[in-house]
Amino acid sequence: MKIAWDRRTLVITLIFIGYLLCYLDRMVISTAIPYIGREFNLTKTAMGAIMSAFFAGYTLFQIPGGVLVDKFGPRKTMTFSIVIWSVFTGLTGAVSNFTQMVITRVFFGVGEGPYPASSMKSIALWFEPSKRAFATAVILSSNSLGPAIAPLYAVAAMAAWGWRGTFYSLVIPGLIVAALIAIFVTDSPEQFKISGSASSGAVGEGGKRSDPGYSFWQVVKEPVVLKSTIMFFFFNIAGWGFKSWLPTYLVTARNMKMAEMGIAVSITFAAGIVGYLIGGWLSDGIFRNSRRIPVVIFEISTAILFYLMYTVESMQMLMVYQTLAGFCLTAALATVWALPVSAVSKKITGRAVGIFNTGGQLAGLVSPVIIGYLVDLSGAGSKSFDTAFIFMIGCIVISSLLALSIKVSNYEES
Repeated sequence: MKIAWDRRTLVITLIFIGYLLCYLDRMVISTAIPYIGREFNLTKTAMGAIMSAFFAGYTLFQIPGGVLVDKFGPRKTMTFSIVIWSVFTGLTGAVSNFTQMVITRVFFGVGEGPYPASSMKSIALWFEPSKRAFATAVILSSNSLGPAIAPLYAVAAMAAWGWRGTFYSLVIPGLIVAALIAIFVTDSPEQFKISGSASSGAVGEGGKRSDPGYSFWQVVKEPVVLKSTIMFFFFNIAGWGFKSWLPTYLVTARNMKMAEMGIAVSITFAAGIVGYLIGGWLSDGIFRNSRRIPVVIFEISTAILFYLMYTVESMQMLMVYQTLAGFCLTAALATVWALPVSAVSKKITGRAVGIFNTGGQLAGLVSPVIIGYLVDLSGAGSKSFDTAFIFMIGCIVISSLLALSIKVSNYEES
């Protein structure tokens, strides 16, 4: 059993590192965007369009990414994904105008698109259903660690090399991670050999064979897949609005200095790491047979904390509410992700996750632009983000109501 767990640990560690880099590359733009906007003389709406451009390519490749991973397996798909996004991360630093930036970020999103389905397919192959929510939460905790590191790294790197050099510096780490995954991550436990023997802890059956009994449209029509996709769309409008615009909100509406902002954002997303782990633990634990309950609890808590954030005057209390919001937001995301990962057959996990994440990333496509437009509409000053916060709160409430309609039971493989 020890060898089996070591195998799982190696796989989950490398996937975690890949996801960490994925979010680090993605979130550096949020810290760099004020400087990019200043250099290119952009409005807040145009800055939002740059951040949304990533989601155009990312969303477009969610479903194709799911199909690719069900056909070719997680290892090849993840390796391909990391190489492509690393190249376009570097090219981001080479652009000379708004149009080139948008095009580059679209292709950067295309590169990252297949990674979520690939990583969740690996979780489905390596972990039984009763442990997938926590394993998924461990992977997704990188989605907070990346944004926590990103502002600290970006502020330091931009001080040394400028915003362009910051993007250049992320290429080599990406290529190294791609090589490690290509060498060490296998598509099923049976393929992973240590000392020439396989362990009894394996739960997979190979990552390259999709079940011919499931058509794509049958996967779409799975109730938990369709409902959770719509629910994820509304919640992620708030999620990506918060992640994309928090640095700018603190600098422009709350008058924080850049160094202070970097620390404040880092603390908020560090709290999100704990949120992911606790959310996944609760979903696999006491809420194992009622996974929608923690979804609703954490979503409503996030909405309340968003309201407190934009209405409080004290900077100290803002930091408290902001940190708690980071925790509850990611705890909600962990419990949301547990729905499709735990309730469908591992044979269709790639396609199910691709469909589910398409809904979430469509939200990422529209959210930064809408938030930027609402801020432009509201004018400058400390109240410029109030309408945007109200909009995000409304989306969370809609997501919570949809969550109440979802009935989830753990899928047991035959």
